[in-house]
Amino acid sequence: MGVGETSSNIALQNSTPPVVTVEFEVFGVVQGVYFTKYCRDRANELCLGGWVKNSKRGTIVGKLNGPKPFVEEMVTWLTRVGSPGSKIERCDLTNFEYLARQEFKNFSIRF
Repeated sequence: MGVGETSSNIALQNSTPPVVTVEFEVFGVVQGVYFTKYCRDRANELCLGGWVKNSKRGTIVGKLNGPKPFVEEMVTWLTRVGSPGSKIERCDLTNFEYLARQEFKNFSIRF
């Protein structure tokens, strides 16, 4: 241990980020612009689990789970970036929870 470091400080530095889950719904021009494909690809790049699909209301809905920093990065993508050609009005997040372990191992498009 270094000077001024306690075992609890070292434990905090070596801890893994918490695993979280959140459901989302993206509003705007999000269907017909490959939003679900780009969403799946971005989630896979971040090693997140979950699913995404087009809703009958013209929105995109889904569920994410994984390490909190990566879920937060994906939420930023869902809120501000999206697929080329999309125009995101807003992204509603619901049912945010901490998990003991990741619920979904892969991220898929549902139909």
